[in-house]
Amino acid sequence: VIIYGDLPKNKENVIYLSNHQCTVDWIIADMLAIRQNALGHVRYVLKDGLKWLPLYGWYFSQHGGVYVKRSAKFNEKEMREKLRAQMKAETPMYLVIFPEGTRYNPEIPKVIADSQSFAEKEGLAILKHVLTPRVKATHVAIDSMKDYLDAVYDVTVAYEGTVDHKGQRKLAPSMTEFLCKECPRVHIFIDRIELKDIPEEQMYMRRWLHERFEIKDKLLIEFYDAKDSKRRNKFPGKSVHSKLSLKKTLPSLLFLGGLTASMLLTESGRKLYVKTWIYGTLIGCLWVSIKP
Repeated sequence: VIIYGDLPKNKENVIYLSNHQCTVDWIIADMLAIRQNALGHVRYVLKDGLKWLPLYGWYFSQHGGVYVKRSAKFNEKEMREKLRAQMKAETPMYLVIFPEGTRYNPEIPKVIADSQSFAEKEGLAILKHVLTPRVKATHVAIDSMKDYLDAVYDVTVAYEGTVDHKGQRKLAPSMTEFLCKECPRVHIFIDRIELKDIPEEQMYMRRWLHERFEIKDKLLIEFYDAKDSKRRNKFPGKSVHSKLSLKKTLPSLLFLGGLTASMLLTESGRKLYVKTWIYGTLIGCLWVSIKP
């Protein structure tokens, strides 16, 4: 894990804005949060369909995650109420938002072309390595929590090994590929932004957000397309190879691994494990359909 920019050592209440390429992006937020002793504070703004994930759909909702629908079906009131409830409960907030709304996938060029066409139509800069961001969720989150937040983290992520022999960008690693070292290094650029530097009105915030993604695009152009090969596979500026000590990761591994193993080693434990997934999923789906 190679970190660039300004990642505070202390935990903060933040909104985390990032480019989105694959499911590993969710874990990148955890990687940064654990370095600030804020791993349990991570919550996500998620597309609505994910609430039906077995067990996890219910868990994300109860942990303070927010499910949103795209475009005209976006429910601003519902999102504001969820965030206000979290603030009222004084819940620590490390709210992760992927403003592109979907993954950047070079194997689906139509999505990229449609995004670029929309930007051109709206008079916005056309972006190469990221999609045109959507502002609604970001605006609602910042506007609802502006007196609760310490900052906004603008995060740009790049995975090594995602360029083919012709220099064309490839699909970002899946979770399995990432965990099996198909991606040897992940580069993370963090820009900490004060709330006073972000416009409040949605129309101005939209322009600001697009400008932030223009900066991301320039960083990624440098990473993937720099003419000087020595400047590729890195972001500009100083970087730190960030390692975690065993004391931050080993206890949870031993606890969760031991709990799961002890259940699976006995017949009664295996039955309980299966029933937890089956009935937990059914109850969870019912719960989030009533109280998202």
